[in-house]
Amino acid sequence: MRVRSVASTRLKRFASTATTVRPGDPPDAVKHSGNPASARPAGSCCPVPTPPPFRRRRLGRKLARMRTQAKLTLEEAAKALYRSKSTLHRLENGETILDIHLAKSMMDLYDQYDPDLIDQALRAREPGWWTTYGIENQGYIDVETEASDVRDLSPLIIPGLLQTTGYMRAMFEAHRLKRTRRWLENDIRVRQIRQRRLTEPDDPLRLHAIVDEAALRKVVGSREVMREQLRHLLELATRPNVTIQLVSSGQGVVDGMATAFTLLGFAGPEEPEVLYIEYLTGALHIEEERQLQEARLTFDFVASRALSPEDSVASIERVLAE
Repeated sequence: MRVRSVASTRLKRFASTATTVRPGDPPDAVKHSGNPASARPAGSCCPVPTPPPFRRRRLGRKLARMRTQAKLTLEEAAKALYRSKSTLHRLENGETILDIHLAKSMMDLYDQYDPDLIDQALRAREPGWWTTYGIENQGYIDVETEASDVRDLSPLIIPGLLQTTGYMRAMFEAHRLKRTRRWLENDIRVRQIRQRRLTEPDDPLRLHAIVDEAALRKVVGSREVMREQLRHLLELATRPNVTIQLVSSGQGVVDGMATAFTLLGFAGPEEPEVLYIEYLTGALHIEEERQLQEARLTFDFVASRALSPEDSVASIERVLAE
């Protein structure tokens, strides 16, 4: 077929000009400790590792799209690039770091010039801003940092992006594992930095939070801490990029409120949503469309049963006045 002949011609042309990796050249891949293939089975004594950093996963998806558009198989591309099939597979899964020389070779082979590819490869190498604070990341912060909108279903507590300093401090201090003061202050600082995106003047993060009314009545820290928290919710609710809905205590059982979860969306149409669910010993990062759709339907169903944003504000005001 013509498509295959075009791809074959491109392979031959590229092979004559490809640069061979020499000793001393930067490596094209550095193994990442979060390789899903190394995850231990359920019931293991060790926690399941987090997935590769989000920027690397996004870059890997772009590389896979470029190769597919060039009508090349993984084997054909790997051979032309003088790499193993497994190396290319790990790159496209975001499990390893893309070398800049290899990125340029890929653009030549695929006959596609992407001015953002090198920049993305460089950014994918950078450590997350939160690492400065020594915070253990379950793979959520890097996804949220790149997200354009967040839908948060929180049946038990006020979502982290909406918490005041007093509320989050009380939550951290109540942790069953005693932490150092420095750890606590760093964790608070990281959460405060995350919250800044809600108030950025240009393109702020969009947040739709659904909270059980019971979370507003649960005394976290002290009554004064809760009053400050309620006033903070009222202030945030006035922002056009923030939607807060309460599930009224008088509503009874609402299907879908049993489990907290977060849906994160991104500006680019080619980037799939991410469903994030925390559990006792780790977290799930789900990008499978069927499960994403189930989460969307659940969120929309709960939103339809919750108070409207306007009635939710009125309810917060009533709780504050009690």
